Amino acid sequence: MGGFVLERMTREQIEQFYQSGIWKRKRAMILRRDGYMCQLSKRYGKRVEAEVVHHIFPLEAYPEYALCNWNLIALSKAAHNKLHDRITNELTDEGKKLLRGVAIKRGFGLH
Repeated sequence: MGGFVLERMTREQIEQFYQSGIWKRKRAMILRRDGYMCQLSKRYGKRVEAEVVHHIFPLEAYPEYALCNWNLIALSKAAHNKLHDRITNELTDEGKKLLRGVAIKRGFGLH
């Protein structure tokens, strides 16, 4: 991950990460892996096109997981907005629930 592993990322570092070739390649890979379909909608039997790749463990707080396949999920913009409060950029209760579920599945605690 090079220079992206930090205690907590600044807004500038986050923007730089999202413009990087490594992220663009990873994003394309995750969209392909998930069949270009929103994985949250799929859970409810709906077929909705994915437009974004979401970091389950937020990038700014967990940069060490930035490129981990298990931390990335293809979502529609609407589903993505349900996981983040767009005013505070904090995870919503639904986003926290997804994060906790992945943490339990992977067998590690949160920091």
